[in-house]
Amino acid sequence: MTTICDLVLPCRDEAAALPEVLAGVPAWCRPLVVDNGSTDATAAVAAACEARVVQEPEAGYGAAVQAGIRVATAEYVAVADGDGSFVLQDLDRMLELVRSGAATMAVGRRRPEGRGAWPWHARAGNAALAAVVRRRTGLAVHDLAPLRLCRRADLLDLDVEDRRFGYPLELLLRAAQAGWQVVEVDVRYRPRAAGTRSKVSGSLRGTLRATRDFARVLS
Repeated sequence: MTTICDLVLPCRDEAAALPEVLAGVPAWCRPLVVDNGSTDATAAVAAACEARVVQEPEAGYGAAVQAGIRVATAEYVAVADGDGSFVLQDLDRMLELVRSGAATMAVGRRRPEGRGAWPWHARAGNAALAAVVRRRTGLAVHDLAPLRLCRRADLLDLDVEDRRFGYPLELLLRAAQAGWQVVEVDVRYRPRAAGTRSKVSGSLRGTLRATRDFARVLS
């Protein structure tokens, strides 16, 4: 099938998750695994699964996402976590919204499935930030869009600057300023693959670092 969309998968130490993640990529997507300083076999596993591997030495979620977007060539680009928590077939509905013109960007609203899929403290923090976005922008969003899809050219024009955990928040704020039609889609959210750990909710240090990055974007 012809590639319609490049799927950017920012990864750091996600070797245990990647075989199943890459097996679930829709046929119309080309996976781009961005290795963001992994100490495990993330790059080797991705290459063995026939995904394109992009190395991004600058640490940070935003840095990894931007590295993938820069090398993408398809008209559409999607971004998803590479930890196995998403059902990537849910991208089908998101692509339809953007291709039809009903949305400039489609974003995933996580609907947890299974025990431990989304720790309460991470869910509460996300809800609080989404409420700030709604108040500031009027966007009807309830999640900071860890799964999203839009045209690559539109995303590059938005020129998001944050290279750390503040990237999704800045993306939504800039999208509102640019007059984008942002449409939320319910997506399935499952416990991350065994042998992997969240860079945000998986440790106190990660949570504090993310909080600092969000505060910087909102200041």
